[in-house]
Amino acid sequence: MSLTTKVLLALVLGGALGLALAGATSPGAATTLAVLQPVGTLFVNAIRMTVIPLVMASLVVGVAAAPDAKSVGRLGARALLLFVLVLSLAAAVGILAGAPLLSLLSFDPASIEALRASAASGGAAVGEQARAAPTAGQWLVSLVPSNPVKAAVDGAMLPLIVFSIVFGLALLRIDADRRAAVVRVVEGIADASLVLVRAILDLAPVGVFALAVPLAATMGLDALRAIGGYIVIVSSLCVVFAAAVLYPAAAMLGHVPLGRFARAALPAQSIAFSSRSSLAALPALLETVRDTLRLPPTIGAVLIPLSATLFRTGAGIGQTVGVLFVARLYGVDLGVAALLGIAVTSVITSFSVPGVPGGSIIVMVPILSGAGIPVEGVALLLGADTIPDMFRTTTNVTGTLAASVILARGEEARH
Repeated sequence: MSLTTKVLLALVLGGALGLALAGATSPGAATTLAVLQPVGTLFVNAIRMTVIPLVMASLVVGVAAAPDAKSVGRLGARALLLFVLVLSLAAAVGILAGAPLLSLLSFDPASIEALRASAASGGAAVGEQARAAPTAGQWLVSLVPSNPVKAAVDGAMLPLIVFSIVFGLALLRIDADRRAAVVRVVEGIADASLVLVRAILDLAPVGVFALAVPLAATMGLDALRAIGGYIVIVSSLCVVFAAAVLYPAAAMLGHVPLGRFARAALPAQSIAFSSRSSLAALPALLETVRDTLRLPPTIGAVLIPLSATLFRTGAGIGQTVGVLFVARLYGVDLGVAALLGIAVTSVITSFSVPGVPGGSIIVMVPILSGAGIPVEGVALLLGADTIPDMFRTTTNVTGTLAASVILARGEEARH
């Protein structure tokens, strides 16, 4: 049985047991909930434990090892600029469209209050964090940490992300041998963190079950309706974004007829949808740009590997909608500054998503923490992530191919 199947089964069984315990006053029910709640908290803490070293190390390595102008010319810079623009648009769609759609999901006020109390008792202090939301000026100043170590201790992820990017850029300016020595150490940290993440994900069925039981016991059928609504919203927005943005962009900016682009994208999309892995679709992408679309050689040699590793269009939608969903689930009101922080952090962290199933859910932790939202919701999203991940990954591959035909125009003009 695959891990995905185990996690889904754990979510279903946990929800069923929670519904059975809803409203129960027997000592056995109380004991069951008292035992499972710490287990769920341990699982969430284990995920949080990996976030800072994984995200920081991945960003430093990604920036320091990124192709510079000497290795890829203008293509690398144009590609990164296009990635940021598309991801920013995806994050904006996730927030602007996700918020009103999520508002259609109804929750029992008593259930929301119970979840708030549970989160606050676990140290989230949601109410105080919401009241202490910074102004736009304070948020801007906070982006540059006066003490990166203190920022790490406080769990202030956005300043740490800024520091990691700047540190990686600084490495590009030092001697190659010295840079390589530092990058090797940081790569070791990133690799070890990824091993730890995979080990924790092996325990996901236990953690998801332990979190699903108290949630279903607290919210009853509201929990099932909420998760189902989240799945539909994320999956639908990914489809709409691809159809309304990526396909037209490839046709208008890449000068590839819409039908031809759709047919060319289908093989890689099929692999991405079934495997939930952008890297698994890499061979099909390379074959498509080389043989089907006949794009310049630099697209296959440089852009496709770079894009398959860094460019995850679906994460811009999935992370923002996921954060908004958890915020609504726990009754957290988000101001303009918080929404802006969610959008910016989701764009940046999308470049450090680990190549494991549910990786984009794991890097959602710093976004939740930065917005003062209980991170316990991550495990629930992880349990319900199979279907959204299929659509997110397919959107990733579609974005990679759209970027390829757009950037190929510039390459052809120079040859």
